[in-house]
Amino acid sequence: MIKEIKGQLKAGKAKYAIVVSRFNEFITARLLGGTTDCLKRHGAGDEQMTVVWVPGACEITIAAKKLAQNGKFAAVICLGAVIRGQTQHYEAVCQQVVRGIGQINYGSKTPAVFGVLTCDTLEEAVDRAGAKKGNAGADAALVAMEMASVMEQI
Repeated sequence: MIKEIKGQLKAGKAKYAIVVSRFNEFITARLLGGTTDCLKRHGAGDEQMTVVWVPGACEITIAAKKLAQNGKFAAVICLGAVIRGQTQHYEAVCQQVVRGIGQINYGSKTPAVFGVLTCDTLEEAVDRAGAKKGNAGADAALVAMEMASVMEQI
């Protein structure tokens, strides 16, 4: 018989780190609310969550890397909102954050979950932070729980 490993959508006793960008806080605070609400609905207590605020999206990766390497957390959830402006800055920030979170996953036993919105407009960011298109923070929490479960079984 083929052995199958599937993640569970329950918080269990695992601890979760959540790194949140303060830049665009009116969006990222909604993402954080979705994340913590989802974890609580799946059995996590406040003591199982540690929230780390960083200045901007580019700073998410250094905090997430340290949290992923310290062995205290089952997953690190990275939350931010990068909204396209009039300059090329948007592309540079998005590339750096995507690459940085990917590198954490390549170099750590702890999964880093990408919950950073990359949006063309403010309206799109609002929609993805709890309005018309759900809450990407809650989605990131689900991924974190599932990956934590998978990693525990491997």
